[in-house]
Amino acid sequence: MEYIINTVDNLIHQTSFFNLQPGNYLMIAVACFFLYLAIRHEFEPLLLVPIAFGMLLVNIYPDIMRPFGEGGHGGGLLYYFYILDEWAILPSLIFLGVGAMTDFGPLIANPKSFLLGAAAQFGIFAAYFGALLINQTGLVDFNDKAAAAISIIGGADGPTSIFLAGKLGQTRLLGPIAVAAYSYMSLVPIIQPPIMKLLTTEKERKIKMEQLRPVSKLEKILFPIVVTIVVSLILPTTAPLVGMLMLGNLFRESGVVRQLQETASNALMYIVVIILGTSVGATTSAEAFLNFETVAIVVLGLVAFSFGTAAGVIFGKIMCVLTKGKVNPLIGSAGVSAVPMAARVSQKVGAEADPSNFLLMHAMGPNVAGVIGTAVAAGTFMAIFGVF
Repeated sequence: MEYIINTVDNLIHQTSFFNLQPGNYLMIAVACFFLYLAIRHEFEPLLLVPIAFGMLLVNIYPDIMRPFGEGGHGGGLLYYFYILDEWAILPSLIFLGVGAMTDFGPLIANPKSFLLGAAAQFGIFAAYFGALLINQTGLVDFNDKAAAAISIIGGADGPTSIFLAGKLGQTRLLGPIAVAAYSYMSLVPIIQPPIMKLLTTEKERKIKMEQLRPVSKLEKILFPIVVTIVVSLILPTTAPLVGMLMLGNLFRESGVVRQLQETASNALMYIVVIILGTSVGATTSAEAFLNFETVAIVVLGLVAFSFGTAAGVIFGKIMCVLTKGKVNPLIGSAGVSAVPMAARVSQKVGAEADPSNFLLMHAMGPNVAGVIGTAVAAGTFMAIFGVF
């Protein structure tokens, strides 16, 4: 009888009910809310579902992220996934997939889009100086490298945020940074439209842009090769991201490796998203996530993303004036790196003003430029801090 009682007692105390803290239950509720947004409202479900489920798992069973060798045991399943984030393997593979599925034609046809993509990176530097300013209050410990890692959230680029945080040795902040970056990528359709409408008039939103010129196959093949050479020569540290982005695009445009292009943009991409999403979500244990630093990162990320969107729209207005009304300022908001969500938002807001207006292809130019711009910004920070 005593054996049975001890066995039952052991089983009961092995349940999570006896091991979780109030913070874990709060994070479980947050994970369920994210799942609700992803499934019920379809807010970028490919990102939110794995992130939310990783968040759910780690707060029910923290050992799923146990480092290798801790307590004499092997590592938890998601710890090994997370190592691939730290080593910048998964972010680089994501860029390979993005390149393989993205048409760079609109950017080639309208090189001025690079300026809009560059303008939208203003949010990154706003967040960088904001983080340094908050550090002066003594409430958080954000050194120069931490501020740089946080700032990339302003580009709405999850893979680059993870890449830079790992390269700058900010693994302590990698979880909150990644979750903030991917959350804002998912919330692009909610955050951007009010800013875009606030900064533009109805007349500007109704501007119809001229059809883009046809781009030759030779141009599309040369573009990824030339960009890789030029950007990597200037900022070699960007080679893993820019190189993979352009390799994926070369798969797409060369026409001779269709199997590689299909694999990179479909099977491989989805596998990487599953592993990266769940491992990012698994960094949000209550102990690591519920603190003032995380709140500061989330707020800085929102400020940075808003500033980036606003800067893109404002520069779009400047281009509208300089071209005598030929550029719709709405496409400037697509200069953040959320591909293709930001371009779709530009199209949606423009169509609300005039249902016959078609801005999607025009917005894809700044959108692609934003991806390259965010990678360049990350490479610039790495060069500043002497990280290779």
